Amino acid sequence: MENHTIRKAVPADAKFISLLAKINFSESFGNLFASEEELRLYIDKKFSVERMTDSLKKSENVFWIAYVKTLPVGYAKLKKDIPVPDTGYDEAAELQKVYILKDYILEGNGLKLKIDFFEEIQKLSIKRVWLKELHTDQRAINFYKERDFHKHHTQSFTIGKEDFVFNIMMKTF
Repeated sequence: MENHTIRKAVPADAKFISLLAKINFSESFGNLFASEEELRLYIDKKFSVERMTDSLKKSENVFWIAYVKTLPVGYAKLKKDIPVPDTGYDEAAELQKVYILKDYILEGNGLKLKIDFFEEIQKLSIKRVWLKELHTDQRAINFYKERDFHKHHTQSFTIGKEDFVFNIMMKTF
């Protein structure tokens, strides 16, 4: 396994996070879109450098960026003070993104980087963390289960003409 580091991201990292987000979203969900044009329009809007810069500046967002040697290969985003949907759990944070480039996951760095992201989250002393995971992504679901997340319920989400079902998974610290 190569040397890697994780650090909190700053607005100047927006260009890296934008690129990582576009690549990872396309790799992870691109095959689920009927139209490549619809996929491209979505990721260009959702993960633009401007949007990432604005998001990095918000106090409720915490971003980390992961490097292997000096190359940015992944990022994570946590949004604080977001209640778990359809529950009474108000004191919670949503882990909105944990993306690592596919080539680095396959090399074995991905698992270690994800574990390191969770160590960083625990340092924030947040009581409850929840996330949405595509219900068909068994590898990711198993990863979260191994870290004591449990499925609370499912939620549907529409992007353009495509419908997705996500598991809402939660962990109490």
